Amino acid sequence: MKLSRPARRATLAVHVIASAAWLGLSLGLLALGSTAAGTGSPVTVEASVRAMKLFADWLLLPIAFLTLLSGLLLSLGTPWGLARHRWVWTKFWLTLATTTATVFALRPGVNSAVTAVAAGGPLPDSGDVLFGPIVSLTAYVFMTVISVLKPWGLTRRGRRLRAPAARERVRQAA
Repeated sequence: MKLSRPARRATLAVHVIASAAWLGLSLGLLALGSTAAGTGSPVTVEASVRAMKLFADWLLLPIAFLTLLSGLLLSLGTPWGLARHRWVWTKFWLTLATTTATVFALRPGVNSAVTAVAAGGPLPDSGDVLFGPIVSLTAYVFMTVISVLKPWGLTRRGRRLRAPAARERVRQAA
């Protein structure tokens, strides 16, 4: 499958915007988590974790899935391929891992913090509101850097697929 130029450009725009939104949401979650963990005011703690819950419940998963799907479509619909270049393969697996971590770690941690604080108690564990955003922000910054630099070259599959094409170009040139 090969995307037409307009489809590729539209998909690339969606992917970049969704990825930037995911990075920004993670930065916002980190700011809210830091506020909740570092303040002594119960009102501020509750407001921070409730805002985190709103982000986690309504924004993170749609943005995560949009990033994952648009990246998958780009990799399968362009010469980059999904498993031809190490940087694409790395981004795919990191995106899948961070999406999974959002579902099974970040959201439950935020939900438990909201439950505890809403019941009038203190923030049970600052790690619940800090660890997820720190890990995800680190992963997204790393993925952004490798998207720009495109390091590491071809995978074994990429080298195997490129060899016949290179032989064909040599044969045609001769």
